[in-house]
Amino acid sequence: MSCKNDQSMTENNIRKIPLVKKIEKKLEIHNDVRNDNYFWLNDRENKDVIAYLNEENAYTEASLKHTEQFQKNLFEEMKGRIKKDDSSVPYKKNGYWYITRYEKGKDYPVYLRKKESLNAEEEVLFDCNEMAKGHSYFQLGGLSISPDNKFASFSIDTVSRRQYTLYIKNLITGEVFLDKIENTTGSSTWANDNKTLFYTKKDEVTLRSEKIYKHKIKTSSNDDEIVYEEKDDTFNAFVYKSKSQKYIIIGATSTLTSEYRVLDANTPDEEFTIFQPRERGLEYSIAHYSDSFYIITNKDDATNFKLQKTSEKKTLKENWVDVIPHRKSVLIEDIEIFEDYLVVNERENGLNQLRIMSWDGKEDYYFPFENETYTAGIGVNPDFNSKILRYSYNSLTTPSSVIDYNFKTKQKEVKKEQIVLGGSFDKNNYESKRVWAIARDGVKVPISLVYKKGTKLDGSSPLLQYAYGSYGSTIDPYFSSVRLSLLDRGFIYAISHVRGGEYLGREWYENGKLKAKKNTFTDFIDCSKYLISENYTSEKHLYAMGGSAGGLLMGVIVNMNPELYNGVIAAVPFVDVITTMLDDSIPLTTGEYDEWGNPNEKDYYDYMKTYSPYDNVIAQNYPNMLVTTGLHDSQVQYFEPAKWVAKLRELKTDSNKLLFNVNMEAGHGGASGRFESLKEVALEYAFLLDLEGISK
Repeated sequence: MSCKNDQSMTENNIRKIPLVKKIEKKLEIHNDVRNDNYFWLNDRENKDVIAYLNEENAYTEASLKHTEQFQKNLFEEMKGRIKKDDSSVPYKKNGYWYITRYEKGKDYPVYLRKKESLNAEEEVLFDCNEMAKGHSYFQLGGLSISPDNKFASFSIDTVSRRQYTLYIKNLITGEVFLDKIENTTGSSTWANDNKTLFYTKKDEVTLRSEKIYKHKIKTSSNDDEIVYEEKDDTFNAFVYKSKSQKYIIIGATSTLTSEYRVLDANTPDEEFTIFQPRERGLEYSIAHYSDSFYIITNKDDATNFKLQKTSEKKTLKENWVDVIPHRKSVLIEDIEIFEDYLVVNERENGLNQLRIMSWDGKEDYYFPFENETYTAGIGVNPDFNSKILRYSYNSLTTPSSVIDYNFKTKQKEVKKEQIVLGGSFDKNNYESKRVWAIARDGVKVPISLVYKKGTKLDGSSPLLQYAYGSYGSTIDPYFSSVRLSLLDRGFIYAISHVRGGEYLGREWYENGKLKAKKNTFTDFIDCSKYLISENYTSEKHLYAMGGSAGGLLMGVIVNMNPELYNGVIAAVPFVDVITTMLDDSIPLTTGEYDEWGNPNEKDYYDYMKTYSPYDNVIAQNYPNMLVTTGLHDSQVQYFEPAKWVAKLRELKTDSNKLLFNVNMEAGHGGASGRFESLKEVALEYAFLLDLEGISK
């Protein structure tokens, strides 16, 4: 291990930058050789690797030592806006009301239920505060109640690698059975006999969910039967129950292709039957109602999807008929089926829409939403017979609300609006808008903006620009009480809805993946240039942030246009694209080929090499940067950002800050616990605010 002085520190406060040793490693494919001098960091069992990561943490801590009190203040400020004794809006399922409650001074939720009436005595199902004792990380997942309400299957992750151990609890006696099933996805599904459970196991190396098992309660998992195995390593398998409670459904999906199998939930020992065999490029999902299945599908080039239906007895695609035909400008995202109504979650021109359709054909209308920077979606609606639709609504300036809508009376009831404590928040003090940047190929790219009224729009204000831009995942304009700590200090916050997401429909996604992936990066840069040209900010005050695949975005923009940004935060960034995508032993790699391409094919290899952040680090000035990761990350392995930071340290020609913060006890989602994660946000915000000279 060697060190050099950080020129960005004052003479009286000189720190040592961790510089990791270089070990030559040549990676060759397609007659092309890449040198990876930091490949050795891949081994988390190597004590030198752990020592290096700890050294990076110590350097980050020392570099931000002067903000330590500020971080604590920010943490308390953000924590202070959150109601400590909060609880979820109860929902009813199968005769019980279910509630999640947070108690003052405690980090984890308590899960409880009440029989028939909300006035009934509460029954505590799980107190995660007790369960988390002795663990630095704790996550309860996959809570599922048997049809007779007597048993609960649940799962626990204490490592943050998303490998859950599944258990079963008798809710009448409180006994946790000896059944213990390791390395699951966390979720499980009960058959209607109240003793058969279906669950999914992962490959222990790649973490791909590949096998569906059937388990009988109070038996050894060694006796469990495999009912489905997905042998195509680009697919993942999962299992769930239809809302009608009639079918157990196994799904197998890749980025571009879907396949489902169904089984009557009353006969769990029978064989699953295939719904529609997989065809490359055919995507579909299924829901059951009455004697039919309803299918959201892209069949016959329905790019933005259409809704079709078919008989339970004739499920092959030639039997599917239109319920809602394909529309070029409207994306169908989801449906919710009730006894009397069908609710469709659509998106047009980037905006969420909820469409209400009665099965008798007499009603068909949309909810009115009067904003351009809002998010609305179907909420938790497990009761098939309900006359109420529960949905959620929030905007960049409006806290989240849970709303019940009565189909018959057409009346809305706000069941809960997020409370922002602290006394200073008034949504009328903030302004939001949607603007459109022109990308270099002439395409209009939407940007959602929010800022406190009175913030200067003359180029002098700091602006944090955020984006994700992959997998068709849409970052809608949402409210954040945490974000107020930036807005109240003069920051503008911008979400760039770049190609690669589905904000403007499926084609928006298609035009930001595979060999069109660079559109994601250039869209973000062109949005940055627009925000500067329109005097929202300037190069001295523009900051960028993204995580995971959005961290890849950060890695590319700092290589392409580092001069545009004063600071960048790259959270759990996917930055070593080629090496990762060539290693099919790395978790989740093979399932990503339809997103990024398979570099075992030369044309994809060549294309990736033109943008992969780690491969394109050069001797040039880079912005101030904060990079974060988790040692146990299952989505983006810690060594990708570790190698990237090491290479940046080696080659960058500036004296700007480069800080690397490694959570040695967590994974992709960061710290567990209700408030612990806010400490990570406080560090990120302190980093940004410090660059602006803001210290309180």
